[in-house]
Amino acid sequence: MTDATDDPKMDVPPLAEPLRRAIGERYLTYALSTIMDRALPDARDGLKPVHRRILYAMRELRLSSTGGFRKSAKISGDVMGNYHPHGDAAIYDAMARLAQDFNVRYPLVDGQGNFGNIDGDNPAASRYTEARLTAAAEALMEGLAENAVDFRPNYDGTLEEPVVLPAAFPNLLANGSSGIAVGMATNIPPHNIDELVGACLHLIRTPDARDETLLTYIPGPDFPTGGVIVEPKENIAQAYLTGRGSFRLRAHWQVEDLGRGTWQIVVTEIPYQVQKSRLIERIADLIQTKKLPILADIRDESAEDVRLILEPRSRNVDPEVLMGMLFRNSDLEIRFSLNMNVLIDGRTPKVCSLKEVLRAFLDHRRDVLIRRSQHRLEKIDHRLEVLEGLLIAFLNLDRVIDIIRYDDDPKPALMAEDWSLRRPRATNERDYVSPLPAAGAGQLTEVQAEAILNMRLRSLRRLEEMELNAERDALMAERAGLQDLLANESVQWAKIADELREVREKFGRKSPGGARRTRLSEAAEAPEMPIEAMIEREPVTVVCSKMGWIRAMKGHLADGGAALKFKDGDEGRFLIAAETTDKLILFGANGRFYTLPVAQLPGGRGMGEPVRLMVDLPNDSEIVALMIHRPGERLLVASSAGDGFLVPADEVLAQTRAGKQVLNVKAPDLARICRVVTGDHVACVGENRKVLVFALDELPEMARGKGVRLQKFKDGGLSDAITFTLADGLSWRDPAGRTRTEPDLSEWLGKRAGAGRMAPRGFPRDNRFT
Repeated sequence: MTDATDDPKMDVPPLAEPLRRAIGERYLTYALSTIMDRALPDARDGLKPVHRRILYAMRELRLSSTGGFRKSAKISGDVMGNYHPHGDAAIYDAMARLAQDFNVRYPLVDGQGNFGNIDGDNPAASRYTEARLTAAAEALMEGLAENAVDFRPNYDGTLEEPVVLPAAFPNLLANGSSGIAVGMATNIPPHNIDELVGACLHLIRTPDARDETLLTYIPGPDFPTGGVIVEPKENIAQAYLTGRGSFRLRAHWQVEDLGRGTWQIVVTEIPYQVQKSRLIERIADLIQTKKLPILADIRDESAEDVRLILEPRSRNVDPEVLMGMLFRNSDLEIRFSLNMNVLIDGRTPKVCSLKEVLRAFLDHRRDVLIRRSQHRLEKIDHRLEVLEGLLIAFLNLDRVIDIIRYDDDPKPALMAEDWSLRRPRATNERDYVSPLPAAGAGQLTEVQAEAILNMRLRSLRRLEEMELNAERDALMAERAGLQDLLANESVQWAKIADELREVREKFGRKSPGGARRTRLSEAAEAPEMPIEAMIEREPVTVVCSKMGWIRAMKGHLADGGAALKFKDGDEGRFLIAAETTDKLILFGANGRFYTLPVAQLPGGRGMGEPVRLMVDLPNDSEIVALMIHRPGERLLVASSAGDGFLVPADEVLAQTRAGKQVLNVKAPDLARICRVVTGDHVACVGENRKVLVFALDELPEMARGKGVRLQKFKDGGLSDAITFTLADGLSWRDPAGRTRTEPDLSEWLGKRAGAGRMAPRGFPRDNRFT
């Protein structure tokens, strides 16, 4: 039997490297396809392929801005079948977005029906809606029939589609764009066309203009939903210079006077791409959780426009303070990121500055102008050739009629005839070269002969000859102008400037919806105020059950909570008279302290809410103590192992839900004692019913730790501990509820960490002082 290592077949090279290379090549192909054909817009027309195909398909369906509407299902079907072989849902979503005036600054699709709203509702199904092009979309495609751009075969080679649109205005900046590709992304805000045209005209006049100069024309984005940009000017300038940055955008609001000293805040514009319904839910949640105690209510009174009503808790609230808190805690203020990553010439992804994007657009407009001019020149030359033949026919009408009437094959006869001595001449031929010499000495071309044969009898009237002469002279003048245009770059830029001024006239600030919507302002920062200063001070009673359900009842209960109801199997444990400005500190068996503002506790209706939904107290950790935080107090904390120390109450306040670890305990030990320090001595009682009394100053004051031994135990652990004044004696409640006091404690007085002696007669069987 041959060894496997001697088999020549085993010399095949390993497959790992070819597989790695194959996967790499295919992933690179996918990445390039995602970048160029899906996610990044073209700098020239500002469109992605799907949007370009939608607009072109609608043009092919003759859905002009002044014509009728067609079903959206028909449009998305044509786009999918002819140009974009992807899901019709994705195509319809892209088309619907082009029709949403709250998402697109200058909508490219005119929708009829439910195309969604600013609340975040989705558009109706494509079978229910209809659409057509807008005037802005037609401006983007103006010149497609005049060879303005290149065309390429569609996905199956049966049709052709434009590589890029002629784009009469800088749509990339006018409507913005966003997308995520492989390893890169783009996010461009919309701008105002009037301002963009002004910047383009400045670049035409001064090609080497500085980036800072362009900001005098384009101060910042212009969002379709309005709002107020509060980003500093230097940050905006830096963002436009580098192509990366962000803009702080706030809602626009005003104070509405209701009379008698009352007022309310009206929000009329919300930030771009913020769903109104979610914004209201977020603010309502802030009200419900009492994280914004100075706000009483929010209402949506919107119709066609946005109108959100914010009611303050009190007329004494400062509106600036209220809005400042809302800006910090809700989407009434957002930060819109700028990442001007676009395709230059449709091929190269690059993060461009504002000037580079405008320059790419202007260079594209010059290419479009040259191509359209050349196309028009070719059309004029063809028409002039036909007109020269027709004029020859009018000058020699009898001979032409004779040939057509008596010759068996009139076309070759017309072409063979010598018309050189009877050829018409224009008054402004200039350098125009007649096609006659190319066909022979004074002979008609095939095009001219065909045109003569196709003449109608009614065209033989004398007036027609005069019209042909006038048309010929006009075309010759237009041809001369086109030649001047193609030969002189300054004339080309002047023509582009004229076209941009026409765009400004049509879509600028004087047109409907063309004025700037987004304001620019300095950020007026509201002063930071503590929550307590904004809360109206009212008496409440905090009720917490044994199972940890907590609530705040209005007022101080006179009956001591006798009428309170709890869930089945639960009972009351803590009943604390407090005020809405107080803070509660909760001590858990895990040794952590948690802070609960009384103003944020649920109301007294119902059974309350579990405290574990408000703080991250583990389910296996019981509540050891719940008390009002008093600044300057000290607390005695101790574990079941008998270790403890003193801690200032100000040190146990937690800033987060997770709480603050103060007493370190290790399983199976638990935190057991938390009491406010009063007096000069400490009394401890163990599970073995031994009591020890020692001086308070023997305990250290710490912010966190395990502590020192309070009492020594042979078995069991610490049951309870309390601080008191030695001169007043030690008191406790007996089983009958009576208070008993032991004035002479010399028998139990000792040093810290002693074993102690058996409890006095009548001490409670549960080994608790209270």
